[in-house]
Amino acid sequence: MTVAGGQLAAATTAGDLLLWVALPYAALAVCLVGHVWRYRRDQFGWTSRTTQLLEHRWLRWGGPLFHLGAFAVIGGHAVGLLIPASWTEAVGITEHMYHVTAVWLGTVAGIAMVAGLGMLSARRLLSHRIRTTTDRSDKVLFPVLAATVLLGIAATAAHNVFGGGYDYRTTISPWFRGLFTLQPLPEAMTGAPLLFQLHALSALLLFAVWPFTRLVHVWSAPVAYLSRPYLVYRHRAPVAPAGRRGTPAGDSRERQGARR
Repeated sequence: MTVAGGQLAAATTAGDLLLWVALPYAALAVCLVGHVWRYRRDQFGWTSRTTQLLEHRWLRWGGPLFHLGAFAVIGGHAVGLLIPASWTEAVGITEHMYHVTAVWLGTVAGIAMVAGLGMLSARRLLSHRIRTTTDRSDKVLFPVLAATVLLGIAATAAHNVFGGGYDYRTTISPWFRGLFTLQPLPEAMTGAPLLFQLHALSALLLFAVWPFTRLVHVWSAPVAYLSRPYLVYRHRAPVAPAGRRGTPAGDSRERQGARR
């Protein structure tokens, strides 16, 4: 099924309008307004709330696996959803090349992300000290994030790894781009497989809860550290006790101050 003149063969119902037009705009609005509210009301809580000092063995492996996998997955989604197929074909990337690359790189990135998320979740469940730092937002975030990741991997595996293949750039991508150009195509999603639909809905829920969780730290990348001047450390010699070897305490402190 392909987009033709902005319309698809599938009929649009009230439920389709609710799921694929009203709900996405509501989720994006909550995400945007929620970030503004969170920044104005809780700047000191705008952090990942790291627990590295409480436990680091699981975090040492789970953190890098999850973040590197997440960066790769987000990059793949950005290319697949935002860049039309005609653009990639114009630079010499055929549909077959794109499909094979997206499936295998996406699979590797998804496995890394799932492994990292599994370690972080197990760490939070099995460590008493970490479990006591878990608040209500974490109890919402981790299940929604896990559902979004697992549904995405399940959809890819069922249709593009073990199945006959599904080109989401002819349906899901036009729908996603249409939301930002104010030309939504709810009919584009009605023909998508159920797993892809569930993956999209879980992603919308993730966007809605984003500003109220620790995910806000994503927007606080320490870019300023790249241009920050070095911190200079100087050795401070011990101060000799007063009167030792005939040296007055005042003279000793004065010499130490001169060194600094």
